[in-house]
Amino acid sequence: MNAVVAAVDLRKHKHDAVKYACDLIGGIEDIDVSNREVVIKVGVFYPESGWYSTVETVDGILRAFSNAPKKYLVETDNYQGTGTDRLKVWEALFSDTVVPVNLSDENETIPIRVSNPIREVVIDIAKIILKPRVFVNTHVMRSYERGSILKNLFGLPPTRKKVQYHKSEIFFNLLTTLYETIGGIDLAVLDATYFSQFFKGKGARTRTDFLFVGRDAVAVEAIGFHLAGIKPQKTQVIQSFVKKGLGIGDLDKIDIVGVPMDEIELKFKEARRSLEAELASKPDPWSASKAVDGLIKGGFFKLPGRKTMKEVITALKEADPRAKNRDKMIHATVKRRFDKGKLMGEKTDGDWIFWTA
Repeated sequence: MNAVVAAVDLRKHKHDAVKYACDLIGGIEDIDVSNREVVIKVGVFYPESGWYSTVETVDGILRAFSNAPKKYLVETDNYQGTGTDRLKVWEALFSDTVVPVNLSDENETIPIRVSNPIREVVIDIAKIILKPRVFVNTHVMRSYERGSILKNLFGLPPTRKKVQYHKSEIFFNLLTTLYETIGGIDLAVLDATYFSQFFKGKGARTRTDFLFVGRDAVAVEAIGFHLAGIKPQKTQVIQSFVKKGLGIGDLDKIDIVGVPMDEIELKFKEARRSLEAELASKPDPWSASKAVDGLIKGGFFKLPGRKTMKEVITALKEADPRAKNRDKMIHATVKRRFDKGKLMGEKTDGDWIFWTA
């Protein structure tokens, strides 16, 4: 049996897009019931980016589950801040029945074991996201080979230091293990109100006004990849799920309902061209590594010019305003240069001091 994904034009269905999409795929009466609460995993790395499901889309999800007694919007802490703070993006939707939950603060957890070639990793997962609760996953459409909807599961581990799980040997096993642990994604909502594209550290987005909804999260992700110009059959995240029988990633086995596929493909082809042109016109992003290496090559640290960490940070900010609020990044970069022998240094009572011969 083919997977079904609804494609909805938000310009024509501004207020009922999610409900309309659910009707197109056959309804959600089996999961929108009075005795099952709903968990909605939103994805927001940092609010300033704007790269997260809109308030309108999340509100549409909440309204689509009209029979659920309670709905939880969930996130976890990351190195950008707490899940509690980031959930405030949707604060206007909070109520007695719509409750924000920072999974990093949950005390009732279960351990899951994720195997990889080096060692088994054990991660505690909040019980609130497990069945019998309904699990809804929503994120934005973007040109990122590790995905959007499926990658959003990466936000379930409670630790801020999620970078430890980014290596390929654990990353994809982690995603599939999380999927299996929660009992699957009951509804996937790929928010393409905007479409974001990234290249060599640069990002841009354009308004596309589409929503893609399905019960098979892998199929929804595959459609997102295809429209972003990425072949789903060549992405490790799709293949990791397909090999475990967790969804359909073959475009020939996915039926698009709502807006015809050829019309959607044309829309996103034009969007990709526009974004590629915008990215090409943007300057390269600020790099702490390049900036510090520039100081080294320019003789900034050359004796007798012993420099404190504070002086390094000040010099970089004066050279490029984009270094503002990057103190921790600069500190870590300078220390790496010291560890690799590119800088000499010593720690004094007040600060580190660095120099070159």
